[in-house]
Amino acid sequence: MDASVMVGRGTGGAAVFILIVFIVLLGARSSRAQKGDGCGHTVLGVGSGSLASLGYPLSYPSHSVCEWEISVAAGHTVLVHIADLDIDTNNCQVSYLRLYNGIGPGRTEIVKFCGGREWRDTDIESEGHQVTVQFMSGPHNNGRGLFLSYTSSQHTDLITCLEKGEHFSEAEFSKFCPAGCLTDFGEVSGTIPHGYKDSSPLCLAGIHAGVVSNTLGGQISVVSSKGIPHYESSLANNVTSVPGNLSPSLFTFKTSGCYGTLGLESGVVSDSQITASSEWEWGGHGKEPIVWGPTGARLKTPGRPWAAANSDTKEWIQVDLKKEKKITGIMTTGSTLPEYQFYISSYEVLFSHDGRQWKPYQEVESDKNKIFQGNTNYFQEVRNNFIPPIEARFIRICPFQWHQRIALKMELLGCQPHAARPRIFHPAPPPPRRKSTVPPLQERTTHTPNIRNTTMPPHSHDEVALVAVLVPVLVLVLTTPVLVMVCSWLWKNRKSPEVTYELPHWERTVWWKSMKQLLPSKLDGDDCVRYSSTARVDHQRPRVEPAEYAQPLVTDTMASLGQRSTFKPEEGDAPEYDAPIPPEHYHDYAEPLPASGTEYATPIMIDRANHLSGGTLPFRGCGLVARTDSSQSASSAYDTPKSTSDQATPTEGQYQVPQNTHNAPCQKID
Repeated sequence: MDASVMVGRGTGGAAVFILIVFIVLLGARSSRAQKGDGCGHTVLGVGSGSLASLGYPLSYPSHSVCEWEISVAAGHTVLVHIADLDIDTNNCQVSYLRLYNGIGPGRTEIVKFCGGREWRDTDIESEGHQVTVQFMSGPHNNGRGLFLSYTSSQHTDLITCLEKGEHFSEAEFSKFCPAGCLTDFGEVSGTIPHGYKDSSPLCLAGIHAGVVSNTLGGQISVVSSKGIPHYESSLANNVTSVPGNLSPSLFTFKTSGCYGTLGLESGVVSDSQITASSEWEWGGHGKEPIVWGPTGARLKTPGRPWAAANSDTKEWIQVDLKKEKKITGIMTTGSTLPEYQFYISSYEVLFSHDGRQWKPYQEVESDKNKIFQGNTNYFQEVRNNFIPPIEARFIRICPFQWHQRIALKMELLGCQPHAARPRIFHPAPPPPRRKSTVPPLQERTTHTPNIRNTTMPPHSHDEVALVAVLVPVLVLVLTTPVLVMVCSWLWKNRKSPEVTYELPHWERTVWWKSMKQLLPSKLDGDDCVRYSSTARVDHQRPRVEPAEYAQPLVTDTMASLGQRSTFKPEEGDAPEYDAPIPPEHYHDYAEPLPASGTEYATPIMIDRANHLSGGTLPFRGCGLVARTDSSQSASSAYDTPKSTSDQATPTEGQYQVPQNTHNAPCQKID
């Protein structure tokens, strides 16, 4: 008897005495892994496990005790992580958690906790490969009790079943989940491959996803990413995920990728490869009977499912995959027909290499056939995974319990085995099908089983999260063509080091050369030059720009002339023209000529050789053409109009006066 317990006997009264007597009785009994009346959820797996006090997480009972004896493989030590300890701290003599090295009378104490928070972030490791966990409770008012997990020393990255995705900030991380994380109080939201809400327990979500087993535990590789607006609900591996709303982040699991469909839905598996023990024929109320044969057992295919002729456990349906495959899971539904709400609520799985010798699927370290939870209604898909996976050619489903009638649609999940062993089998011919015409709703309906603690093992391979891989690849594929086009456009439009300027095409056309004569030319500089009328005509002429005025070709071009044109405007409500205005004032039009001559002045023309028409002197100026010699009278303020054969010669001295915009004095040149 432990010294601490003896002390408790003297101070705790009758209640403590009863507890001591109970412990003595436990010690007198044969050694078991779990002892006492205060034990709750307990899974002591091979190499890892989880355990809790009775009633956790609501409230643990008063005056109770429980002992768990833990063993791992020889040569390893035991690592213990306490997930939660909430007990009454008033009396440490009767309410405590104690861990011992070893099992039995020779055990030695490792640590003792009496509530409080000293147990947090404490790593407990034994000296050997065996540990005893003792939980005692005295009288108390409230408290959740105890929950802890353990594993061998080879898994130093152990986490407990209560750890959630939101407790980790890393984008990617790997942890070891212990066995026994399939609990009644955990809640998962989401599904694979879309992801799980960050408030979901990691290990429970791993069981739902099929990456770890409840009976074995296993390593999980987690990838965190941004949350989604809605999380779907589904039933998989005895875990029902609930719908969820938007969360800041989500997580999913990396896997090996061996979860593809094996061809029932797609038609790769032919009708002759699906056989059954019997098939049901039913037309209903005088109609021609319809056969509910095994070819209807293809998941997500419209129409009738396979239905057995009889409702007993001797019925089965099997698939021949033609060669050995690595089978990691199965998905099933009921009839999917509202008028025939049939489904299988539990079943066994058998497999064979030759179709003659069949082996039932069993959990690791178990001699009992694994019972898989099936459907809970006639329409919802349910997934179960195989951990470890099955490698076989034939798979047979044997209904164990059902609703109204045995009916099923299914799909197998898996892939090609990595190293397929060459086998040559001659499968046995399928037995003749039995038929039944018993109407529906008159068959035996079995009760839906409660197999929550018989967890089916999901696949434990490292899966690559589709969201984390496909999103970067899709972005790369979409942006690459855009970048190529932009680079190509920039290359074509790059500036050459030597730029050659050339007149545009319309500058070289005959039409433009003719039209340019109508437009006023831009003169260089702000000064102008006046030429004397007595200057010699044969004087070297400076190079001149085209005249500011040109003879119009057509009437419609008058609108394009300069503001100071001397041509007659279009007919309309134009004002009458007056006599010439003084030089300090300017007017848009010149004074009309006498009636004996041309009514309006003709603009000075310069041919392409820069020769003036009418024998006038050359000149160059800015802005406007310079005036003639000021010694002339007012009547000589216009240029001589161009003479034509059908036009009278104008009166001598009638010249147009080019006007200067700035009224600047002009320099006289002799």
